[in-house]
Amino acid sequence: MNEKSLPKPDIRPESIARQVTRTLRQAIVTMQFAPGEMLSEQDLARRFGVSRSPVREALIKLSEAGLVRVLPQRGTQVVKISRIGVENARFIREAVETAVVREAAVSASPTMLAELNASLGRQRRAQRSKSPEEFLALDEEFHRLLAETAGRLAAWEIIEDVKPQMDRVRFLDMTQATPRHVVVAQHEIIVSAIRAKDPLAAQAAMREHLSEILRSLPELQTQRPELFECEAESDAAALSA
Repeated sequence: MNEKSLPKPDIRPESIARQVTRTLRQAIVTMQFAPGEMLSEQDLARRFGVSRSPVREALIKLSEAGLVRVLPQRGTQVVKISRIGVENARFIREAVETAVVREAAVSASPTMLAELNASLGRQRRAQRSKSPEEFLALDEEFHRLLAETAGRLAAWEIIEDVKPQMDRVRFLDMTQATPRHVVVAQHEIIVSAIRAKDPLAAQAAMREHLSEILRSLPELQTQRPELFECEAESDAAALSA
């Protein structure tokens, strides 16, 4: 495994294991650790400057999220992208987030509308950024704000559990397929529907937004087949689960 520069977790009230989990998840999502790459618990602990215990806990969490797989006697491997996993995650997100924007359209306060508009402004400014990580973070901020607007932050926690399956594809999408202005335009339509207090329009806009990945997924899989599980690998993973 090539040496990569990973930030050391800050010492905060939040547990070190949770910080390590977040940092590793981000490294996997942004392809710093490529699908199929082997991870060394000892090496990660050394580079994070922590004991092996929080790293082990983080890898367990990432395994539960479907991002890594523990291979007996071999170590931990970054799982290749599963098309079925991405489609299932998108299905769950649509169910949750269409409900979120429906409630946001009913209950949005002027303060939260201002927050959403400010988020759109940051996204517009970042459209020309060379950093897909920055734009992806702003996209995530926007969706979290929607849950906050609806008073449903617990819904965001559910989304956080499933969205890593989508995030690697969305990261690739931001760098190759979907222009960022398309994402921003879709976000603007969602906010316009919320501002107009139109729950049905907000739901339709969110459904269209989350369907974008279904259009780009086949193209990305054709362009970068080495990053995706083939059917045989998917079947083997299911049998070993």
